[in-house]
Amino acid sequence: MSEANKHVVKRVFEELWNQGNLSIADQLFAPNYAHHDPASPDFGRGPESERKSVNLYRGAFPDLRLTIENIISEGDTVMARWSCHATHKGDLPGGIAATGKRIDITGISVCRLTGGKIAEAWVQWDALGMMRQLGVIPAHTKAKTA
Repeated sequence: MSEANKHVVKRVFEELWNQGNLSIADQLFAPNYAHHDPASPDFGRGPESERKSVNLYRGAFPDLRLTIENIISEGDTVMARWSCHATHKGDLPGGIAATGKRIDITGISVCRLTGGKIAEAWVQWDALGMMRQLGVIPAHTKAKTA
């Protein structure tokens, strides 16, 4: 079951996010899917919530490319450590207009699957780093030492 669960998560990254194939969301996510991501808008539950999230970020970053760096599966849980590279060509919520700047960020997704579909996911990614790279938030400067 672990390999089958990994395959589902890999399809989410490649087919849904990288290719923008929204039609497969119903195949990959349970009808009551819950997405936990404090850095993204809450789009509700189910496959439609993931389609909305993909539309938001692919609209702002049309060349978005997610790469799974590591993937681990145990029982009904799959953990993927990933990186993302993209160019900001569309607006983001909060009045953040396209900057044309490239971003390189990382994140971790922990997915719980049931019946061959993702029922719940917890996602943590470098939203602060993305905002700094876009110039929305000033870059961190190191304190000078005496």
